[in-house]
Amino acid sequence: MLSDYTQTEFTHEGVTKPVYVRGHGPAVIVIHEIPGITPHVTRFADWVVDAGFRVYMPLLVGEAGPAPTVGYALKSLAKICISREFHVLAGHRSSPVTNWLRALARHAHAEAGGKGVGTVGMCFSGNFALSMMMEPALMAPVLSQPSLPFPFGAARKAALHVSPEELTCLKERCSKGDKVLGLRFKGDITSPGERFETLRRELGDAFEGIEIDDKYANPKSPEPKPHSVLTEDLIDEDGQPTKEAAKRVVAFFVERLKTA
Repeated sequence: MLSDYTQTEFTHEGVTKPVYVRGHGPAVIVIHEIPGITPHVTRFADWVVDAGFRVYMPLLVGEAGPAPTVGYALKSLAKICISREFHVLAGHRSSPVTNWLRALARHAHAEAGGKGVGTVGMCFSGNFALSMMMEPALMAPVLSQPSLPFPFGAARKAALHVSPEELTCLKERCSKGDKVLGLRFKGDITSPGERFETLRRELGDAFEGIEIDDKYANPKSPEPKPHSVLTEDLIDEDGQPTKEAAKRVVAFFVERLKTA
């Protein structure tokens, strides 16, 4: 499914990662979930391309192409847990990889042009979209089932995985008209509802949270419980809540990056 994408590399401060690029129009950075860039992550990226955007898909862990399996997911999860690029238990501190992602956003904006850049993070990368708002070019952040910090204890369940400085920047931007979109399944304990409550409290009407009943998850999903709103647990049929959520994400990018 990646045959239509051009594999490039992006380097910032000595760190180089593969990036898969396709399309024309304003830039949207699609950040994959565990275990890597799977066929369903690529399917969602294709929908963004079809809406008139230039997609940048960085590979942070795992591989580009294979479908998820239990073993593959555990291997990627283990890498995230031990890597210095990810702070999986930090409630009030972002992962260092977000510095690289902000630089990618600047690069993508310079290359693709337009009003600004959108991004969607999924699972472990979900809250990275908040930290990326420190980059002025980032104008359309989407959080899909944000799972960091791992929700061990009440404080971490409600935490946003951003530093106080990043949260202040986010709140200032939202007070001036910026918006944040979030997605999760209601029963997802890895992306707890307390996290969305924090976003509503901190951002007010600037945060749009879509919470989907677990019964609308794809029954053929390899996920043990409903989790991946835009990928494995999405039912690709118009009218299904997960498909409508994916359409809302694309519409959000259009509103923020294309509408005058």
